[in-house]
Amino acid sequence: MGLPIIILGGGGHAKVVIYTLLLQDRQILGYCELGPDGKPVLGVARLGEEEVILRFAPEKVRLANGIGSPLRSAVYERFAAEGYLFEQVIHPSAVVATDVHLDSGVQIMAKAVVQPGTCIGLDTIINTAASVDHDCVLGSHVHVGPGAVLCGHVRVGDGAQIGAAATIIQGKSIGAGSIVGAGALVLEDIPSKVTAVGVPARVIKSEVCPR
Repeated sequence: MGLPIIILGGGGHAKVVIYTLLLQDRQILGYCELGPDGKPVLGVARLGEEEVILRFAPEKVRLANGIGSPLRSAVYERFAAEGYLFEQVIHPSAVVATDVHLDSGVQIMAKAVVQPGTCIGLDTIINTAASVDHDCVLGSHVHVGPGAVLCGHVRVGDGAQIGAAATIIQGKSIGAGSIVGAGALVLEDIPSKVTAVGVPARVIKSEVCPR
């Protein structure tokens, strides 16, 4: 069943990650987050703050990233640099084609669909009921929100966020670090480090805050 897992974070996304791992009968040692002592999450106890992880040898545990933006990528990079490996978390109801390439720490949530020929970079989230069609390429630390649709041959750069129920038509690109708002319809390429919203999507803000 694999090595025992420690969850980073104790908020809403961490709860979803914990639930998914419990469905698969994975052993969860606990969760870690900043701040005062927290209550158990779905029966999983708080171990302490993030420094607690360093008490465990990297070869004895796996980590699962339950932290949302903007801190998610920094926490991942910190512990990856310490030699810890991040577990892929795939809900049993997700549909993932057999030839899809998934990097370390990828999370695919309930009812999501990932079609053939797709490549998903490390620490990326494909959230609840999102659809990623054939031959898409997603970078690292990307978040595809619930119900979002990426048609075929879409490219998404590192750190980009695709809002809930957004649609990106085939062959378009989303630049690194950009945000596509909820419900947006992307008909043209979106450059890096901008925010785009609306139907059709238009850039309303450039140089979004770095994550």
